[in-house]
Amino acid sequence: MEALLYTKLENNKVKCRVCNHYCVISNHKRGICGVRENQDGVLIALNYEKYISYSVDPIEKKPLYHFMPRTKTYSFASVGCNMSCKWCQNSSISQSPKPDEFIQGIRMSAIEHIVTAKSFRVPSISYTYSEPTIFLEYALDVMKLARENGLKNIWVTNGYMSDETLDLILPYLDAVNVDYKGTNQTYKEYCLGDADSVLKNIRRMIDYGVHVEVTTLVIPGVNDSFKDIEKITDDIAYALGINTIWHISRFFPGYKMLKTEITPLETLKRVEKIGRQKGLKHIYLGNI
Repeated sequence: MEALLYTKLENNKVKCRVCNHYCVISNHKRGICGVRENQDGVLIALNYEKYISYSVDPIEKKPLYHFMPRTKTYSFASVGCNMSCKWCQNSSISQSPKPDEFIQGIRMSAIEHIVTAKSFRVPSISYTYSEPTIFLEYALDVMKLARENGLKNIWVTNGYMSDETLDLILPYLDAVNVDYKGTNQTYKEYCLGDADSVLKNIRRMIDYGVHVEVTTLVIPGVNDSFKDIEKITDDIAYALGINTIWHISRFFPGYKMLKTEITPLETLKRVEKIGRQKGLKHIYLGNI
């Protein structure tokens, strides 16, 4: 399918506008996400209507603790991601198309997702497991039908989408969990992207009235120093507000960080204490 958000440039190049990378893509090449390809000056979403996984999960697994608690949510994903976090827990699907690998997935239309979700008698659909920003066209088609059929829409995201993408999804978005990974340096060294853009997007979602919860994976040697935690908690408490629901998640070795130790429980408790000192009212420890 032709992508929704891009600009044609000279020499058959295109500029993708789906996320804050704003990739300039040469002919027959793909963007950072691995699923948007320039085909003779037309940007194609290669993962459109191809799901790689679906499941019915407790909503608390997203994690969302203050939105429709004790319900289940129909969850699905396509391959690809606009970040490359070295600890990715779902790297087999998020990183599989990079740089130009086969796009895995099974064909399934938007209406088929609605029918399937309703057959499970769940009240919501979650766009999760990989990064919903990079299957925007697919997600948006499902979101519109979900709204028409009385289903809530939930994104589990890294929050690095463009303003243009937010313009498209906000009218249909009910709840979101955003992964806030750390400082700008953490993003630059380990993930791609930057913290400032993610914070700005979270703030915009809150202002629009979307239910927002934030998750930070605390990783030994990456973002667990006192300086890093001080910055993260300041960002959440002061930029987003002390009523922000914050999940502090425990790291387990994965992807390119198999030799990194599991986050000590004492570290998570220290992070929680700092968050409480900053005035944050809703803090939860995860993966413990």
